Amino acid sequence: MLRLKRKRRKAAVPAMRGVARLREYVLLLAGAFILASSFNLFLSPNQIASGGVAGISIIVEELTGFKPAFIQWILNGLLFAAGLTVLGGDFAIKTAVGTMIFPFFVWLTEGWPAPTDNVMLAALYGGIGTGVGLGFVFRARGSTGGLALAAQLIHRWTGWSLGMAVALLDGLVIVGAGIVFTPEIALFALISLYIASKTIDILQSGFTFSKVAYVISKESEAISQAVLHDLDRGLTKLNGTGGYTGDSRTILMIVVSQAEVSRLKTIVKAIDPEAFVMISDTKEVLGEGFKVNG
Repeated sequence: MLRLKRKRRKAAVPAMRGVARLREYVLLLAGAFILASSFNLFLSPNQIASGGVAGISIIVEELTGFKPAFIQWILNGLLFAAGLTVLGGDFAIKTAVGTMIFPFFVWLTEGWPAPTDNVMLAALYGGIGTGVGLGFVFRARGSTGGLALAAQLIHRWTGWSLGMAVALLDGLVIVGAGIVFTPEIALFALISLYIASKTIDILQSGFTFSKVAYVISKESEAISQAVLHDLDRGLTKLNGTGGYTGDSRTILMIVVSQAEVSRLKTIVKAIDPEAFVMISDTKEVLGEGFKVNG
């Protein structure tokens, strides 16, 4: 019986991995399609080149007349070939899919009519769409290629951080947009890039913010019991030393939801009105009582 259960568990593991892999590719394709739709509905018609290979394709189209999808295929293919040595096997496969499928979706949605010619609205909605699309791609642990690959190459060859490399490359694209189009267009591109980054953060971390509280009190044991039994939350006891007195003391670290902050403060105040309490935001908490990773 025990061997049978083990065999079933072993058989279930590949199936679960297969489902997870399928989910990742669905997210990757959905993200690439949203990215392409946002590009053709908002960014390209209003010449908003907010970084990346997509932004370069808008500038090159203006200068040469070549269609953005073909420019993206060429640039993504060259960058993927150059960056293949720095990618792992599974990530390389997903990057190859994203590198090819994103320009295909751009070509597929090319004839869609732009819903607005207001550049500010286009920058806002284009940024949101870009952020949602990239958020899906990142949750799939994939990539649509482009300047992210170039940033990895710069990081490997120069030792610069990935963040600095991405900022430099996107900055150069936006400066190029300011030269080819107008400085005003470049400013709208910056707005779109900022909106996209914030949208990605929301998708990665969620809308809800938990709170982490640090409580320093002479009644730390009583507060611990109240938090455990009345608030029904776990906590961690940290060892600390007073900077002025040099006395050893216990610091309670408690993670609560936003709705539980008032109850926590009431509990602490009722037990020790002189307790020192510091509460700050924490964007993502994984574990029992909070969201599950994935």
